[in-house]
Amino acid sequence: MATPSTPTQQRIVVPPKRSNTEFPLIDSDPHFKRVIGYARTRDYAEGAAMAAFGPGLLLTLEKFAPSYVGKGGFPPLLRLAVGLGLGAGFFHVYQSSSLRFYGWTENKREQEMDMREMVAKVKKGERLYGESTMTPYMQGMAARNSRYTGLWLHVLPWFNLVNHDQHGVDTAKYYQQAERELEAERMEKS
Repeated sequence: MATPSTPTQQRIVVPPKRSNTEFPLIDSDPHFKRVIGYARTRDYAEGAAMAAFGPGLLLTLEKFAPSYVGKGGFPPLLRLAVGLGLGAGFFHVYQSSSLRFYGWTENKREQEMDMREMVAKVKKGERLYGESTMTPYMQGMAARNSRYTGLWLHVLPWFNLVNHDQHGVDTAKYYQQAERELEAERMEKS
């Protein structure tokens, strides 16, 4: 009688499609915290301007062409304009930062920040993209569902909130840079 064997589990990785872009890809599925953390001051300024535009326009129109809706009619409209403005401003900040991760816009600063962050993690012995309690299959599913979602943010707001290792880049560059830096530090000490 044959002994039952344990089935081997094969990990299936669907590689992300790479776009031909002028700038290098940093991450095809950046985590929410990285996107917000890497956003530039200009992104926040543009987002604030976008958030203020709707309520500002509504107040300006009310001043020059009053609606005469009465005491209870204008405040709800203003609250709606503020809410929509804040949402639009946030989406603008998120999408501007995401486009730099995808390499669709100039991303020199983000490349340097990414290299510093990842090399520091390598030196500490940490996982590059964080620890996850999910199974590899679930991590892959999460990666496939949130890859390049910053492009369709205006249609369906979807963010990567999962730590996984499927980001569409060769991580060997981080380990090689960490080795070079550690070697330089070692040579400096001796």
